[in-house]
Amino acid sequence: MKFAVMGGTGLIGSQVVKNLNAAGHEAVPHSQSTGVDVISGQGVDEAVAGADVVVNLTNSPTFDEASPAFFQTSMDNLLAAAQKAGVGHFVILSIVGVDQVPELDYYRAKTLQEEILAAGPIPYSIVRATQFMEFMESVLSWTADSDTVRLPATPIQPIAAKDVAAAVAGVAAGTPLRGIRNIAGPEIFPLDELGRITLSHKGDDRPVVIDPTAGMFAAVKGDVLTDMDAHLASTRYADWLS
Repeated sequence: MKFAVMGGTGLIGSQVVKNLNAAGHEAVPHSQSTGVDVISGQGVDEAVAGADVVVNLTNSPTFDEASPAFFQTSMDNLLAAAQKAGVGHFVILSIVGVDQVPELDYYRAKTLQEEILAAGPIPYSIVRATQFMEFMESVLSWTADSDTVRLPATPIQPIAAKDVAAAVAGVAAGTPLRGIRNIAGPEIFPLDELGRITLSHKGDDRPVVIDPTAGMFAAVKGDVLTDMDAHLASTRYADWLS
């Protein structure tokens, strides 16, 4: 099959392209760097033409109140192009529990993206993943200073990007789910504990203080970002760190 992978040069997209091509398919990466702009529409029709499947891994450049407009416009442009091209399967990557955290602009935006896809004209699949292990450094930096790192005790179930990419490629190559598949890492940690493990591995002796108001994940209530009933990946956090 032929796949148009939008956002195909990024952390997940580049690995999805590699996995699909290794499986004998033709997966072509598209991004702004290859002349495709999902907001202006430049190059979108050409990118999608001839594809059996569109995998949309593009992401909003901001996590704030501007993010819903990004997903509305990009999905409108991509779905119109995909319908015109006769694409038979449209795949996006979302977040486990995304519809349970309306306090976050970005999570509302991703929920909107899911709703647009589900209401659209093309058979679809939504892959929801838990938090990427690769993002832990950024999470720490949001609420850290030279002396202390402050984090809430929000339950997190980290998954390696390579496992996300493998799952997305597998779903994309299959029959449209017409629904959602949750994927997650094999372990759940309070975010503050995950911070301590990460800092210790780096030889960083700053203490992690539990602060229920610190950072983006402070808005998350309960364990909605975890799912032990999901399709569990095999990579454990300690193994990923090493």
